[in-house]
Amino acid sequence: MLASGCATFDGQLASHLESPQLRDCAQWFVALDERVAAAGTGDAQYTRMPGFPYLRTDRLLASLRERAVERPDTIATFAERLRALDYDARRYEIDNLPEGSLHGTRAGDLHHTQDCGMQLVAADLTSARGRDAMVAAAQVPDDYSTAMRVLGLYPLTRIPFASGVRRFEAETRETFAGEPKPVASRVRYSPPAGRPLSRDVVKGLLARGQFDPLGQPILSERELEAVAATYAPSFDVAVAGDYDRPGAVRWRRGESTPAIDATEPVVYVRPSYARYGETVLLQIVYVLWFSERPAGSAFDILSGRLDGVVWRVTLAPDGEPILHDSIHPCGCYHWFFPSPRARPRPAPDEREEWAFAPQELPRLAERERPVLSIASGTHFIEHVGVVSGPDSLVRYSLRRYDELRSLSRLDGTRRSVFDPRGFIAGSERGERFLYWPMGIASAGAMRQWGRHATAFVGRRHFDDADLLERRFELDLGEAR
Repeated sequence: MLASGCATFDGQLASHLESPQLRDCAQWFVALDERVAAAGTGDAQYTRMPGFPYLRTDRLLASLRERAVERPDTIATFAERLRALDYDARRYEIDNLPEGSLHGTRAGDLHHTQDCGMQLVAADLTSARGRDAMVAAAQVPDDYSTAMRVLGLYPLTRIPFASGVRRFEAETRETFAGEPKPVASRVRYSPPAGRPLSRDVVKGLLARGQFDPLGQPILSERELEAVAATYAPSFDVAVAGDYDRPGAVRWRRGESTPAIDATEPVVYVRPSYARYGETVLLQIVYVLWFSERPAGSAFDILSGRLDGVVWRVTLAPDGEPILHDSIHPCGCYHWFFPSPRARPRPAPDEREEWAFAPQELPRLAERERPVLSIASGTHFIEHVGVVSGPDSLVRYSLRRYDELRSLSRLDGTRRSVFDPRGFIAGSERGERFLYWPMGIASAGAMRQWGRHATAFVGRRHFDDADLLERRFELDLGEAR
């Protein structure tokens, strides 16, 4: 393997395979990747970096590459964040490996992965060549297929697609302007009871970004849980069948697609980040899952197993929610709900899906939170209201979104709900056969964080670091 290493492996990995001091660690990552690939437990949440199997990146870190090379402390922090993302993914990949694919124990394999990753990163930082190669490799390709767009004659087919998008947006505005459709019942799901953090406390937590070499406000897991509980929305769901009852994601015996346990209302939470100039803004993402989107007719190409609502709040440095936006877990229906502190910028192309805002929200006072009215079946948001204090006896629990990357199965093994490409098997939609010219693989299928392309016309991702900066003029108040 070493004799052919330069032909088989590229970048820093090839040089590490030739180094007597680093060879064992480089070989470890080669072997680990082979075992993960053979078992199908690869995790797609973060992007692998060519030549650096011990590093991964996301769109925020990729956007911070220029800042990373400014000083020795910033490049070291940048490298450690890349290594931390890989280690995070490796934890789930190793947890999901079958017993026969482990080198030793799970704890031992994970410890060796961490130790070797730290050694290899330390070696990369000692040379200008290693640092430059690392920064150059820290990029995230977009989730659009240029080949599909070429074959689908995208410059022509985008025209009727854009017309269809505009019609749907007009219908959605009418829905928001009217009254919710009558249904047999509505159930309101509210956040867990507890004492929310004050804005001053949140402001203090966010101020840490001023002292971080990369400007990112880093919170502990406990602090993130407290912030997530403080800004969690209520969901007012129209219920016409079991498909309208949200719940926890579970594996059932013999099933290749996860199921939803509606006896346990759960909202999955994770942080994300957006850049605005030199400021990195903290966002909290809330994901509500339903068992299906039922067919509205015999030829409903949008129906299928699993559905959901993804709601995100972006916080200003002073702790006030400055903007909300939402998608479904397929990346579809990206809608913005700006506050008076977020003013829309004009679209560069009238056909491009830019920043559809069906409703503006008022500035939220402390202890106020949004209430999302959710339609039956389609699970579209129909209206967003505001409530203060307790508003329901039905409460959901908050769980880490990352739990979905390794769930227990009844046979004692563990498995991610996402496949190595970041899709949920069995959640495919019929629309993929018609919408492929827009360049999105398996349009309509539920997918993992970091894999959400959100526009058919244009290119846009839910986790783009410059998503808000390009589309809104934000009033950050005391921001740097």
